[in-house]
Amino acid sequence: MDLALLLVFSTPLALAALGELIGQRGGVINIGLEGMMLIGAFLAVFAAKSSGSLAIGFASAGAAGVALGLFSGWFTVKLAADQVVVGTAINFFALGLTGLWYRAAYGSTGKMLNTVTMPKVFGVDPVVILLIAATPAVAFLVYRTNWGLALRAAGGYPIAAEAAGFSVERLRLQALALGGFFAGLAGAYLALGVANSFVEGMTSGRGFLAIALVTFGRWRPLLVGLAALLIGYCQSLKFSLQESAVPVLWLLWACGAFGAVAVIVVISRKLSNQSFLFPLACAALSWLLLNSNLNRIEIPSQLWLALPYLVALIVLVAVGKGTVVPGALGVAYKRER
Repeated sequence: MDLALLLVFSTPLALAALGELIGQRGGVINIGLEGMMLIGAFLAVFAAKSSGSLAIGFASAGAAGVALGLFSGWFTVKLAADQVVVGTAINFFALGLTGLWYRAAYGSTGKMLNTVTMPKVFGVDPVVILLIAATPAVAFLVYRTNWGLALRAAGGYPIAAEAAGFSVERLRLQALALGGFFAGLAGAYLALGVANSFVEGMTSGRGFLAIALVTFGRWRPLLVGLAALLIGYCQSLKFSLQESAVPVLWLLWACGAFGAVAVIVVISRKLSNQSFLFPLACAALSWLLLNSNLNRIEIPSQLWLALPYLVALIVLVAVGKGTVVPGALGVAYKRER
């Protein structure tokens, strides 16, 4: 697997997830992340193609993300509206608006748009380098600054944050604006860095994957970045393996890797010293497969498209139990008068 290609596929998810992490640390779940990415993707392509400048494309997407973040914050923070409802409305709004803009600007039937190729530095583009620098920067901002301490207080115990002299509303609006900026950049990179084009609905659930990545990483920026690499790797497999036959054993161990450890633990608790039975059974099954006529099979291309979401679901179930979430996450806060 090419490391540069892996970073390219992981970058949109990682950027969106870092922004979502900041918002969730402040107590707000940005369900509208998908819509922010989609609008960022369209505006980036439109601005870059109109001006001939990739920088203007990314700046337009980032500005749109900030505007949408503040728009979302007006309802969820100022008016204490339900965060899921507001986010869902933004997603539908973005899906319809980008489709309308796209067809109005480039024809009713739509057509593929080719943009300027991004420059490379040491084999990767500048946005990937920015992401590598942004991950520890976000960790420092959230965990090593006074603003980060106040933000975590706003998401964990907002009454204490207010008592310490901080405005929970202001902190949450700032977090949503920053998260929106990252979402806009993520959408811009998806269009300009990955697809080099725009297609209606091209985010394809990546915003929801980014929200899941925050839980994977347990609200730690570095762990979130590693989780993005895992999902990015799964997305890249469809290009490297979808046209080739795959050994059955590869599938057996790839699918079993997620559950084998858990199953062995369960068996060991019930069978004490007889827990070796499970790996022994797997070895026997592997030997049978090696000596069968099913040594290689063709994998439907749809499986590779679904693989990132399947892996995300499995990991979310595996790590979700026992996870300590910010205490006021998803809960609207109204300052006591």
